[in-house]
Amino acid sequence: MAHAALSAAPSNPRLLRVALLLLLLVAAGRRAAGAPLATELRCQCLQTLQGIHLKNIQSVKVKSPGPHCAQTEVIATLKNGQKACLNPASPMVKKIIEKMLKNGKSN
Repeated sequence: MAHAALSAAPSNPRLLRVALLLLLLVAAGRRAAGAPLATELRCQCLQTLQGIHLKNIQSVKVKSPGPHCAQTEVIATLKNGQKACLNPASPMVKKIIEKMLKNGKSN
């Protein structure tokens, strides 16, 4: 019986190729759907500012350390649409985060 199953596959190589191709496409599609974007796999803040004036900030996002980056990242979205990385250890940045949390403008 096992011999019959083995001999059936080589008799139709085109069907075997189509089945293998479909299997590869399904596997690749599932992997791509669950994979994070490449930008999420590393730290976003390569350089940081010690502070920025509060009136220029629209919102602040604090990213905790994780598998993508070993350090805490503070990313401020400015009112002009630009993003700026702030040094989370800076006393001025700590005050900015506190004020933004009180005002409810953080993400």
